[in-house]
Amino acid sequence: MSTTIDKAFEALYASDDATLDAAASLLAADPAADAELARRGEAFVRTLWERGWQPADLVRPVRRDLADEHLRVLAALVRSETARYPTLPHRWRAQLDELEPDRAAGRPADRFSYATNVLELYRLLVRLPRLDAVGPVPGEKLPPAAAGEPRMLTRIRALLAKAEATGYPEEAEALTAKAQELMARHSLDEASLAAGAPSPETPGALRIGVEPPYEQAKAILLDAVATANHCRAVWNEAYGFSTVVGFEADLDPVELLYTSLLVQGTSAMTRAEAEQRAGGRKRTKSFRQSFLLAYANRLGTRLSATSRRVAAEAPTLLPALASRDLAVTARTDELFPETRSTRVRAAWDEEGWTHGASAADRAGLAPGRKRVRGAE
Repeated sequence: MSTTIDKAFEALYASDDATLDAAASLLAADPAADAELARRGEAFVRTLWERGWQPADLVRPVRRDLADEHLRVLAALVRSETARYPTLPHRWRAQLDELEPDRAAGRPADRFSYATNVLELYRLLVRLPRLDAVGPVPGEKLPPAAAGEPRMLTRIRALLAKAEATGYPEEAEALTAKAQELMARHSLDEASLAAGAPSPETPGALRIGVEPPYEQAKAILLDAVATANHCRAVWNEAYGFSTVVGFEADLDPVELLYTSLLVQGTSAMTRAEAEQRAGGRKRTKSFRQSFLLAYANRLGTRLSATSRRVAAEAPTLLPALASRDLAVTARTDELFPETRSTRVRAAWDEEGWTHGASAADRAGLAPGRKRVRGAE
């Protein structure tokens, strides 16, 4: 059995399909090797945890480069590997819940096709590079689990859900503005606590998917949300995510706001395209790209303005905020000592830019607007 597996696994380090087909034939002809094949796959997954990967990180390259049947094999491996731990790191449970269901109906009827899928998946897994760790690995000692979701985060989640669901731009504006203000005030509260009784807490990090299409615009939007909320975002284009670095209390709110603004922006873009088509003008990829870039650019300005306004209400805490910002910058430089800037690759479309900027204004965050239904 081990001889079959070892012989078949030579295909993982070859680049030609003929070698992989021969290996799949070996596995298909030896049903006794199935258990060891699965065990080796779990070992690959475990190694990737130790190399900085998390479940959602693995899904992205598999979805991009392979197919649904490979995702089902990956889901089974990840569930089996993580089931052995009594507790999992923060945020892992949500990632596992989003994995493709492990349905037996999805397995190919013939052994050769299944073995091919497994080998193609394993070939991808063994070639993934090491990533900078953004949290503990399953099995390591974990910090005490929080009792439920913080009340502030629950309020932000509810506000943004209403903003996404409403059909009234003015209502979405007020709800989103309220959510950003809550986030800014929460950061201020955290800075106040740190100023009064300094703690050993250091900045942490999380990864957020930033995938095609229009991934540059999405990465810029995430960077704007992160910067306005005392975090830093570093985009990894090759593997479809950004790493957001910041103090723990700021990380989940940043992910919530980014996701909501992306949903709102996409909806606004769809409406703008419909209006353009009704006027007899065909919209293009350049329109959508310009729309999202303008949306991200304008929102970044307005988010930061809200944060500055809230911080100005407590000038004595500005040194504490500055100290936390420096800690986040230092941690980012430590994790990513070789970051570089990149040019925005976008075909210019003036109408797309204008509509995107207008959509950002409608997701407005300026204070002093008349309060509308549902803003609380």
